[in-house]
Amino acid sequence: MTHQGNRRRVWIVSELYFPELTSTGYFLTGIAEGLAEEFDVGVLCGQPSYLLRGVRAPVREFVNNVDVHRCWATTFDKNKLFCKLINAVTASASFFLASLFQIRRGDIVIAVTNPPPLPYLVALACRFRGASFVLLVHDVYPDVLVRLHMLSQRSRMAWLINRASKWLYGQAAHILVLGRDMQDLIRSKLATRHQRVIIATNWADVRAIVPRQTATNSLLEKLGLQDRFVVQYCGNIGRTHGIKDIVDAAELLVPLPSFHFLLIGWGARKQWAIEKKADKNLNNLTILDPLPTKNFCDGLNACDVAIISFCSGMAGISVPSRMYNVLAAGKPILAVCDETSELASVVREENIGWVIPPGRPDLIVSALREAKDNPDRLLEMSRRARRTAETKYTIGNVLPIYRNLIKGLLAN
Repeated sequence: MTHQGNRRRVWIVSELYFPELTSTGYFLTGIAEGLAEEFDVGVLCGQPSYLLRGVRAPVREFVNNVDVHRCWATTFDKNKLFCKLINAVTASASFFLASLFQIRRGDIVIAVTNPPPLPYLVALACRFRGASFVLLVHDVYPDVLVRLHMLSQRSRMAWLINRASKWLYGQAAHILVLGRDMQDLIRSKLATRHQRVIIATNWADVRAIVPRQTATNSLLEKLGLQDRFVVQYCGNIGRTHGIKDIVDAAELLVPLPSFHFLLIGWGARKQWAIEKKADKNLNNLTILDPLPTKNFCDGLNACDVAIISFCSGMAGISVPSRMYNVLAAGKPILAVCDETSELASVVREENIGWVIPPGRPDLIVSALREAKDNPDRLLEMSRRARRTAETKYTIGNVLPIYRNLIKGLLAN
């Protein structure tokens, strides 16, 4: 499909896209295909570089009414910081050149904040080509680097990134964010036009992910954990995710063998967790690679409580996409996070779990013991979690936000 005549096109620019359906790829694919029901939609993306790294998808194809253009970039191992940096630079440069050739005057371009250089170059291309630029914020820079102590807040580099971010926000006709805490943070960086910052959450796949009984769960049976109270962390095991609190809580619960921790995923902190498990002889901790898509529902259901953890100071910087599918699976949530975070707000408002401050594994243990001792309360939380996913966090709730935004830009 070609960009026809004078018809204005909506472009989605994302490093990750179908067939790479990990996190960002899944959500951006859903947004593009949903918008394609009403608009002419094109995608600029890269080759698979996460779970499907090594798979080569067509450079150009038309999938579910979306015109997909895949740009060249390196696909080195993202869990190695230097390799991830090379991937980010090559992808961003490639996307910039593709944007200059593909985007036309009057088009609407939605770009995500990963990798970090990408949105700046896309915003620049939109200025050159006379297109409307919309920013979809998944991570906030330099804040995430500062709060992980990877960058000093008073450093020259932090000042430069902050200035660049303010320029980027100024280029955007609209800024889409994933939660209320992120909305507050981005608005605090803007001098005017705060109304441009719009919440568009991620969502759950409520058809593919449904509650299932743990008694017949194939993964628990395979691991021999049917008779344990299982606490599961499923998703990116990264630098922001408070993995130390989970490992420390597992160590505190070693004397109580009825509790078992299950970590599923990969990321920069996974090897650290594996080494700590060996060093401390944590037989109550199992660490697995990400599960195939066909086993994802069983995987999410392989627990009594889901734990979603963050390091301190991450409020406004990251909203966990895994939260929505955990809700769809009907699992109570033990949220280890800042009190002001979107995660904490959802757990409290829907009464579906516990909120624990980072750095307090002893409180994690107390909450888990309370959960195990109150199965009726746990069941009610499970039902409320599923109901919350069905009524508030489906793609049907989110797509109208994007459609209305695009219609407004087209009208102008």
